[in-house]
Amino acid sequence: MKAVVGKFVLGSVVVVTSLSAYANNDKPADLAIGLAVDQQLSVVVELDNQYRFIIGNQGAAFDYIAKRGQFNTEEPVNWYVGLGGWGEWDDGFGVRVPLGVSYQVSDGWQLYGQVQPELDMHKGWELGVGAAMGATYHF
Repeated sequence: MKAVVGKFVLGSVVVVTSLSAYANNDKPADLAIGLAVDQQLSVVVELDNQYRFIIGNQGAAFDYIAKRGQFNTEEPVNWYVGLGGWGEWDDGFGVRVPLGVSYQVSDGWQLYGQVQPELDMHKGWELGVGAAMGATYHF
C-alpha cells in the first residue's frame, strides 16, 4: 500500500511541476480538465490540445498528441494520433500509440475515445491493445 501511495504522490508532483512550469509562459494556455476511463477511473489534464496527463486508480499515463485532423463531415468530429507512455501502480509499464476521435459536444465540452496499441515492457516484452474514453472541459 505504501508503494501505491508513493507512486501516486510522485505522479502528482510530476503533473503539478509540469503545469506550474507551463503556466510561467507568456502565452495563454489552452487548458482542459476532465474524467476518463483510461487507467480505470482517471482524471485528465490536457494542455494546448497536445499534452495529455492521466492519473487514475490503476496507474498513470502521458500522451503527446502528434497529429490532429478533421473528417469531412458537417459534425465537429476530429481524429488524432499520438505517442505516450503508461505505468501501473502495482506492475506493468510501457509505451502506447493512441489513435482516437474527438467530438465537440458544445462550447468547451469535448468527448473523446481512443484505441492504443501498447507495448508492456515489465518482465519482458508483450504487445497488447488498450482503449480509453473520456470527457474534458476546455477553459
